Amino acid sequence: MAEEDEQMSDLERLKQRQDMLDQRLDNIDSMVTAVAERVMSQPLSLNMTCPHCGRDIEIAMMGGHKPKR
Repeated sequence: MAEEDEQMSDLERLKQRQDMLDQRLDNIDSMVTAVAERVMSQPLSLNMTCPHCGRDIEIAMMGGHKPKR
């Protein structure tokens, strides 16, 4: 009986850890979504120098999003 109780408590701990991981992943998803929405609502510009020729390169991106209803 003690072995069965130990297995049940191990399963409960595993379920609790899985639930915590699921909640953390949901939080990360929410943060990434919020950042992506902010970036998509305004222009984004990347400036870098070519490692081969030394010229400056600018890459501009315009985000678009559907208006919320």
